Parts: sequence; structure tokens; C-alpha cells
Amino acid sequence: MSTYDPGKQRLFFDDLINCRDLGGMRGSGGRVFKNNIILRSGSPSLASDKAYRELKQYGVKTVIDLRSEAEVGHYGNPFREDEDTAYYNIPLFLGDPDADEDPTMNYLKEHPMGDFYVLLLKNLGLRIVDVMDLIAERTDGIILIHCAHGKDRTGVIAALLYLLIGASREDIVLNYKVSYEYARHLLDPFIEAKEPALKHTLRSDAVNMEIMLDYMDKEYGMSARSYLLGSGMPEERIDRLINRIV
Repeated sequence: MSTYDPGKQRLFFDDLINCRDLGGMRGSGGRVFKNNIILRSGSPSLASDKAYRELKQYGVKTVIDLRSEAEVGHYGNPFREDEDTAYYNIPLFLGDPDADEDPTMNYLKEHPMGDFYVLLLKNLGLRIVDVMDLIAERTDGIILIHCAHGKDRTGVIAALLYLLIGASREDIVLNYKVSYEYARHLLDPFIEAKEPALKHTLRSDAVNMEIMLDYMDKEYGMSARSYLLGSGMPEERIDRLINRIV
């Protein structure tokens, strides 16, 4: 039985939703994800100035923003103009989630979020490799990876990293599904206002990660290495990435 407790990964940034260290997750062969390498969170554009300063003091030197260009344009990011931080925008959403007729949002009126995660894996592999390359290469300080609420696009990246070290399916699903719990104080009012067909998009129901992992199992034998190789990441770069996180 797993002893994994996602609550132990939570950090003290009360004004930055769903902020967690990826470290502490156990993989296969005795491997353990290192602490103080990667943080995941909701968007710093939703954070207070206090949280922004605390992130810097904590050691964040690289920020990988997975939001679309439209989202960054609408909401900004305090790290974009920060001279002490390397900021990268690698969108894992190609449209605008706030637009009424965005094709992806229309798709999600009839599909679970897990189907969206599979589309990311199928169609945005090169961008996912770009994210993984940055993790492998950026050795100065801590890396912060975020999207809007730190649960969907960020959740896909976290799940792939955990698969890469051989974490269990049970633990990966648990790591994913607590996102809503950790962000619900912000998300519940938005869920209340959402049209019924889109309310699910602001939760992190376990079935969504199960759908993604079913796809990874069927197509890649649950091997993130095989997925990254198929997406164009060379073997030696994958090895460098693994050595960075364990």
C-alpha cells in the first residue's frame, strides 16, 4: 500500500494557489524525485506581491508558463520582466479559454478533461519536449512550472515526470486529483458561474488522469521515455533529465 501523502508537498504560499514541490514522489528501483528542483502552481498572475517575493526568496530562477499566448496577454506574468528570472512561455493550449467560441472549450462541452490531456500528448509533443529540455538544462535555482490553475497542463507535465521515474499509477492519480481541493477556494465561485457543460473543466476528477494513463499504457506501455523518444527527444537528453530530477 502506498504511503504517498501529497499534503507534504504543499508549500507556504497562501496567495499562490496549488503550489507544491514535485519532490518526494517515490519511483521504481528506490528512486525518489528530488526536492527543490521543480515547483508546480497556478498562475503567478493570480498571486499576491507577497507570494511573488516569497517565490524569489525560495530560490525560483526559471519560470515555465504553459498558458496560451492569449492568456499571457490578458493576465500577464510578474516574472516576465524580472531580471533575476529566466521566463519561458511554452503554450500547451493553442487558443483562448476565455473566448466564447474557442474550439477547445467547445470540445470540452462534450468531452472530459482527460480527452484533452490525450490531445496534448498526441499533438503537442514537440512543445512537451521543449519543457523537458528546459528542465534538463536549467540548473541554476528552482524551476516553477505553471498554467492557469496548476492542474491540467501542469498536471500533464507532472504526470510525465513521475512516469519517467516509475511512480505508481495510484500515486500519480492522487497527485493530480488533489489540485481541485487545493484551489477550490478560488475555483468554486467560477464553477458556480460556469455553464453546466463546462463546470467539470475547473475540477480535477480522478477519471481525467485515468484516461491519460490509459492512453500512455496502451500506446507506450506506461513509458514516458518511449513517449519522449517518439516526440523527438534524444536518449541522452532523457537520461540528463532523469539525472536532474532523481
